[in-house]
Amino acid sequence: MNDFENKLKAAETMARKGSLSRRDFMQLALAAGIAIPAAASMFSETQAAEPKKGGTLRIGMEGGSASDSLDPRTYSDSVMIAASLCIMNNLVEFDADGNPTGELFESWDVQPGAQDWTFNVRQGIKFSNGKTLDADDIIYSINLHRGETKSPAKGNLEQIAEMTALSPSQVSIVLKSGNADFPAILGDYHLVMVPKDHTDWDVPIGTGAYTLESFEPGVRLVFKNRGDYWKPGRGNFDQVEIRNIQDPAARTAALQSGEVDAVNRLDARTVDLLMKDPNLAIVRTKGTGNRFCFVSRVTMDPFTNKDLRLALKWGIDREKIIKQVYNGYATPGNDHTLDALNPYYNTAMPQRTYDPDKAAFHFKKAGLAPGTKVELQTSEGAWGSAVDCAQIYQESIKKAGIDLTVTKVSADGYWDNVWLKSPFCAVYWGRRLTADVYFTEVFGSDSSWNDSDWRVPEFDALVKEARVELDDAKRKEIYFKCQEMISEDGGQICFAITDYLDGYSPKVQGIRPHARYDLDDNRIAEKAWFA
Repeated sequence: MNDFENKLKAAETMARKGSLSRRDFMQLALAAGIAIPAAASMFSETQAAEPKKGGTLRIGMEGGSASDSLDPRTYSDSVMIAASLCIMNNLVEFDADGNPTGELFESWDVQPGAQDWTFNVRQGIKFSNGKTLDADDIIYSINLHRGETKSPAKGNLEQIAEMTALSPSQVSIVLKSGNADFPAILGDYHLVMVPKDHTDWDVPIGTGAYTLESFEPGVRLVFKNRGDYWKPGRGNFDQVEIRNIQDPAARTAALQSGEVDAVNRLDARTVDLLMKDPNLAIVRTKGTGNRFCFVSRVTMDPFTNKDLRLALKWGIDREKIIKQVYNGYATPGNDHTLDALNPYYNTAMPQRTYDPDKAAFHFKKAGLAPGTKVELQTSEGAWGSAVDCAQIYQESIKKAGIDLTVTKVSADGYWDNVWLKSPFCAVYWGRRLTADVYFTEVFGSDSSWNDSDWRVPEFDALVKEARVELDDAKRKEIYFKCQEMISEDGGQICFAITDYLDGYSPKVQGIRPHARYDLDDNRIAEKAWFA
């Protein structure tokens, strides 16, 4: 066999496991000299496997904490997102390309102007307590994230003016102003549906494929299949166990030994070796992974000084971090959270690079006292390689004459004790599928997750203007301006956008790369099955 044929054979194996997209398979087949109709037929054959029922799926994940709760207003990382989707469903889910599709909202209609929406509730869906889902349950579940709440979804839902049950099977939502992307907002992972008046998060009730058996925060969760799941071909396992394994080496070892069947966030420095292991399947989702950042709160000294913030942005060697920590499995960030695959990514804005002279210039211009030290708090609790990134940053910014102190703090409870409290700390953001959601949730003045505390009325007005702008060229112009404002003035140093790197046992089938999150949008327990 030649090299292309070897790659094609490997691609067939990956496609049968569900870990290769149709587009990527077709490219490899065409490169091997196979005609388009034959290649399409080959791919269809690889997808013909029928889901099988049974078995216990064991998932090893980074992204859990001892302070975790099943209250959807508290989710901040992957373990609880994946756990919630075992028990509950969203109103809207996203297909592999990131398009919003109906889940508990089966379909919707919108009036011209994108302000008046009518959503149709999927019929005959029952909660785990036997109650049938209706419009009142949906309104109650959405309202958990409105009004007096610390829910991260609150900012995105501020645009709702009125919500009414037209019937048990229809919900009317009127917005304060039009937003053509509104269904995508209803796909926020916090918006899981529970019965009206449900308050006991120790015993969560949902419409998902599983019910909760046990929960040790920061350690593991166990679920059992409730039977007769409403989605054909999904919810296939008898039992699901999610283990919190924060260390990437420990996660990898657990996968290699067969202790777990799937893991998220493989270490990019060792993944090349894992890809050569015939007993593993590695799924890479390029350019849509986590946005790794160091974030300063612009309302806390000394970070109120714009020139200091610019010095910190010019003083980080992004390429060195990407090479040494991520083995090239990442792209440089440009100090805002949009990625180059987003249609509104600002292609006209130059990529900020490492420039210690510019960093020194802005640090001097900031007028800080000689010998001023800047403290950065970081931890493996932020993400597995956060400390390594901070140490390279410390070394690179020293060449600008800036004394950066890296303080390693406890991983346990990091998102409760450090994030949103520390003046300067490590943060990561998962992918959001619209520019509006990004800007509203990460930088909007009404957002409780605005971790830089950068709240600018002019920026808020631009985001609202873009929502109702139907001319795509004009909308793009507005979003370009938004990115320039954040990058130039905000407190976020977004230095890398990683590839998602998942690992699976060969017996796990039905998983594909996803445009939003790893582990097939954190729905592995719902979508996968064992060979």
